[in-house]
Parts: sequence; C-alpha cells; structure tokens
Amino acid sequence: MTIEEFWKSWLLIWLLAGPILIAIVAVTYSLYLSHHHLGAMKEALRNSRYIYLWGSSLGKRGLIWSLLEISKIAGMILMPRASLRMGELDPIDLENFPPYLKRRLKVVTGLIVVGVIWLAAISVLIEFE
Repeated sequence: MTIEEFWKSWLLIWLLAGPILIAIVAVTYSLYLSHHHLGAMKEALRNSRYIYLWGSSLGKRGLIWSLLEISKIAGMILMPRASLRMGELDPIDLENFPPYLKRRLKVVTGLIVVGVIWLAAISVLIEFE
C-alpha cells in the first residue's frame, strides 16, 4: 500500500478517531464515578484535609468541576507522595481506601494515559510522513 492510499483509507480514519473515542469513554466514566461513587470516596477519605475543606461542595459545582474533582482524588490515591507531603491526604485513609474504588480510579486514569499516548504516537507519525 502506498502512502497516498493509506491516507485515504478507513484504517487512517479509525486510527485518528481512536483517541477521541477513548476521551469520550474516559469523560463518561469519570462522570459516572462522580455521580455514583463520590459519596463512597468522600466517606473513605473523611480524615483527609482535602475532603475536610472541600467535602461539602464536592459534586455540586457543575460538570467540569466534577471531572476535576475525580482527577484530583485519583491523583491523591494513585500517586500519594505529594498529597501526603502537603498534608492533603491522611495516611490511614490511603491505607484503608476501598480496593474497588481504587480499581475504578485506575481504569479512568489508564484510559486517559492510553488516549494521550495514542494521540502522541499519531502526532509523531503525521510529523514523519
């Protein structure tokens, strides 16, 4: 297959649409987490300073804020070193965080990482074309 045929093929369309579809799935899943599991996350992190300060308004500030809150909690749980150092996260809360919620946060973070890597790979392929 020549390069011009490739750029007109369906494979290219799906290759370029992949990161967009992954982003849609990641945003949808993050909104699902914010609407159905945010209460359980707040309960699991009840001794943490971040939840103490922002807990009453979590999930009540709109669509974009809900996505940012889930991202913040995922960052606190999956990469806890900075949050522990700043005092936002209680070490006991981190230790006792429910595994099913941690797994869900890993899924949404993994979707975002895969989408970004895929998009970067496509950018490099287009640049070297």
